[in-house]
Amino acid sequence: MGNGLQSAAGEKLRRILEKLTKYPVVAVLVGAFTTAVIQSSSATTVMVVGFVNSGLMSLKQAIGVVMGANIGTTITAQLISFKLTDYILHIIAVGFLLNYFSKKRLYRYVGQVFLGFGILLLGLEVMQDIVAPLKGSQAFSDFIMSFSDHPLLGVLVGIGTTVIVQSSSATIGMLIALANQGLIPFDAAIPVLFGDNIGTCVTALLASIGTNCNARRAALAHVMFNVVGTAIFLTFLPLFKSFVLAITPDVPARLIANAHTSFNVLNTMLLLPLINVLAALVKKVIPGEEEEVHRGPIYLDERMLGSPAVALSLAIKETIRMANLAELTLCNAMQGFFKKDAKLLEKAFEQEKIVNELEKAITFYLVKLSQKDLTPALSRKHTGLLHVLNDVERVGDHAENIAELALMRIEEELPFTEYAISELEKMFELVHDVFVAAVQALEQEDREKAMYVIEKEPLVDKMERNLRKSHLERLNKGICYPTSGVVFLDIISNLERIGDHAHNIAQVVLGEY
Repeated sequence: MGNGLQSAAGEKLRRILEKLTKYPVVAVLVGAFTTAVIQSSSATTVMVVGFVNSGLMSLKQAIGVVMGANIGTTITAQLISFKLTDYILHIIAVGFLLNYFSKKRLYRYVGQVFLGFGILLLGLEVMQDIVAPLKGSQAFSDFIMSFSDHPLLGVLVGIGTTVIVQSSSATIGMLIALANQGLIPFDAAIPVLFGDNIGTCVTALLASIGTNCNARRAALAHVMFNVVGTAIFLTFLPLFKSFVLAITPDVPARLIANAHTSFNVLNTMLLLPLINVLAALVKKVIPGEEEEVHRGPIYLDERMLGSPAVALSLAIKETIRMANLAELTLCNAMQGFFKKDAKLLEKAFEQEKIVNELEKAITFYLVKLSQKDLTPALSRKHTGLLHVLNDVERVGDHAENIAELALMRIEEELPFTEYAISELEKMFELVHDVFVAAVQALEQEDREKAMYVIEKEPLVDKMERNLRKSHLERLNKGICYPTSGVVFLDIISNLERIGDHAHNIAQVVLGEY
């Protein structure tokens, strides 16, 4: 069911998560909506960890989304708490027909949702029949009743069960099945329900292994949110129980579903105002420098368009920031290739997306600026900056190409000789030096540095020709694996083109465009 919902939603949910989480309250709503759609708080939290690791989301944004995810995941419990037994076969039939006979992919995904939900309901119905004989077991009854007297035991059972089945919705479903058979009283179910919320954090914790410190903090914040909430609500358990009883009809399944939703909504209302405290706490537990990349433009200000000289200087600053990010993308792509590190490549892909978004934002800003009354000098600078923008964006594209080639090396386990790696390292070092110098020349309006780039760039072309020639000789002699040879040649080709774009940027600094 979750897979079908995620597939039907597609990349739109990812874009929602990336872009609509600036304010904590909005982040909570986005987290709740996203999780309500895909019906997996673990999937949402894993996505959030990935976004934080890639610099697409700040820690505070992530905490807000995680809080919302806890609310969104309660929708499944609400649905299965209603008596839908008479419609199980109808739901499964609709799902089967859509999944196996629809030509449109979206309809097949919707079919998977219906099929999964129908099977979930059928499973709960079967589970209720299976557990029915336990009514006569005094030992089972005593064990369940002990949760009322020893809530921490119930919490531990909830944690353990959810860790094993890897689904908080499944654990809640089990509670509802037991409650419908009169095997677990409401008092005993509440602590298990709390533990279920803690247990679902394990998936995100596992996903955060090997990520940067902010991504690990986001996963830890998910745990702390549920642990702190559990501690608070265990302290005021009689009050919480009375609240749920007051808003719910005397139906066991509805009591559990409403307790699940109430816990997560009230916990979010209590802790959302303390989001800065929670962020500071996880930073103390996991110390280290933050690795966040601001998604959108920082310097562009439309209010400054009335002062063209100031507006152009802001656009230049934003372009330099974009160029530095393109350089970082290139470094991650090449280091991902050398170290065979897929996480670095993931960073490179996400950073390149930001480069593209910045290019669009700066171009849009410059188009607006061009409608103002520019002096000849400003107009020339404006034109030069448009050229630079195009070159920097192309550098990001070439870095992305290299990242894709590096990913191919990892996935296909392509062998490379030490000599080939050494050659690539030398060329990368030269190209990196030339590009960094070009960006510095632009930032500092340094003609001397620009001349350095102009003089050094031909060495990149020469090295590319020499490496291509020597590598083709190795291929002909059978020293190199053919597919590895193709990857090698593509990488040096992309590096050479980055050198060309650095040369173009230097020419703009020198006024030769």
